[in-house]
Amino acid sequence: MKKLRRPLIIVLWGIICFISGAFVVIVADKIEVADVHHAQKLIGMEFTQAEADSMLPALNEQLRNYENMRKFDLPNHIPIAYEFNPIPAGVTFEKGIKPFISSDYSGTVMPTDINQLAFYSIGQLSWLIHKKKITSEKLTLFFLNRLKKYAPVLHCVVTYTEADAMIQAKKADEELGQGKDRGILHGIPFGIKDMFYTRNYPTTFGTPPYRNQVTEEDATIVEKLRNAGAVMIAKLSLGELAMDDVWFGGMTRNPWDTTKGSSGSSAGPASAVSAGLIPFAIGSETWGSIISPSTVCGVTGLRPTYGRVSRYGAMALSWTMDKVGPICRYTEDCAIVFNAIYGPDGKDQTVYDYTFGYTPIKDLKGLKIGYFPKDFDRDTAINKPFNKAALIQLEKMGAQLIPLGFPQLPYPDMAVILMAEAAAAFDELTLTNRDDLMVQQKKDRWPNLFRAAHFIPATEYIRANRIRYQLIQQMNKMMEQVDVCIAPSLAGDNLLVTNLTGHPSLVLPNGFINPKTPTSIVLIGQLFGEAKLLAIAKKYQDATGFHLKHPPLVN
Repeated sequence: MKKLRRPLIIVLWGIICFISGAFVVIVADKIEVADVHHAQKLIGMEFTQAEADSMLPALNEQLRNYENMRKFDLPNHIPIAYEFNPIPAGVTFEKGIKPFISSDYSGTVMPTDINQLAFYSIGQLSWLIHKKKITSEKLTLFFLNRLKKYAPVLHCVVTYTEADAMIQAKKADEELGQGKDRGILHGIPFGIKDMFYTRNYPTTFGTPPYRNQVTEEDATIVEKLRNAGAVMIAKLSLGELAMDDVWFGGMTRNPWDTTKGSSGSSAGPASAVSAGLIPFAIGSETWGSIISPSTVCGVTGLRPTYGRVSRYGAMALSWTMDKVGPICRYTEDCAIVFNAIYGPDGKDQTVYDYTFGYTPIKDLKGLKIGYFPKDFDRDTAINKPFNKAALIQLEKMGAQLIPLGFPQLPYPDMAVILMAEAAAAFDELTLTNRDDLMVQQKKDRWPNLFRAAHFIPATEYIRANRIRYQLIQQMNKMMEQVDVCIAPSLAGDNLLVTNLTGHPSLVLPNGFINPKTPTSIVLIGQLFGEAKLLAIAKKYQDATGFHLKHPPLVN
């Protein structure tokens, strides 16, 4: 009987009937018992001979399901049909609009040496434009010329958008002359990571397979900044498909030490802002892509709460972890840019409509700031003095330090969430072998990681997300105890933890290991608590002043 059973199953499961019922196609099994026994090692499970034999019909049917679905075109911009929810059970947030209050920039004067404008804040440049001390056209040309001078050294520009930029700058001047004021960003030049779609210009994702990709529509982030009057002057480099600082144009360089890379993947934005080639840039982060290059390049970067800024028109790497944010030199500049880009657009369904009402604070007295002793202890010996100095500075400013610990969960193992989603986002490259065209082909680069991720079982991806749900609830209980937390930027668990939970983080310069190597510290805010996070960070930044130092490349 056993000898007859399997052929019968093969026949039954090998028949695919068309809806009409008029035709049938006999398809032979591709998966056999020996395949199951080999494959089970990839998922850490063990099945008996009988169990493996019984699975064959379902496994072959699943394989045919995959093959049929792969016939449908799924470009990177098509999202998944479910949404990640970072909000803990039972927690609500404030809606509505609150006023945005910036610092007073009325003391700003035009420098005798125009080159000093390179390191003025957005607020200072805006004051000069609004007071007609300089035009947007002149300021735009000034920064375009700086980009053209230094970008060949830093490898930070993919595409100049000069033609459109000059039209936008002229329009900004005309509007301001007519009394139409779009706000602080009106007339301010900026650059954007080359993973956001822009009509009339390629969006390359930093890799050869997409080098000539052009779309008819702007990303929401581009549209919002244009509506705020900002002037886009360049599309900036990113590490290939949002990994590190290497792209088809080479390795983006660190302005503090051009023999080294700028880190990534928001490599060009961090490098260009650090060198004073643009007042601000837009980057993105999935797992360190704002925090890491901001650290290396000595700039200030805001990674907002998941669901704060629309990703419509942005390259997808991980639908449940991708976040969009500004990279600037000044904390308040991050607040100014964030105020223009946050909120729903009716296109990205993951964006929440919660309030943001930034205003500077007088001091830190009475504020509770959590810190993580284990993470501080795990940081490198080189960074420890700077981290300790940060804690001392906060106490000196009146803050109360509260020792905390992250929930005990398998964080590194939960990275399968990112790997599975990234492989799905670029499945087309793997299936067509176009991944062979990519610049980076090492074992720990995307082409190989995408292939390996195809062996992640859906059950384990779901298991990781269920643990993630537990993490969200436990993190909420921890964060309820404090106003913000402080942590080493790249040591310990905070970077992966907060990217999994969606908490906002702001990284800012925190000293120099040597004249060519800045270091940083990161502040972690409550969910949708960017206003308080930015206000506290500004107070600390103003007291320390490390953001006022500039790379030797441009001094």
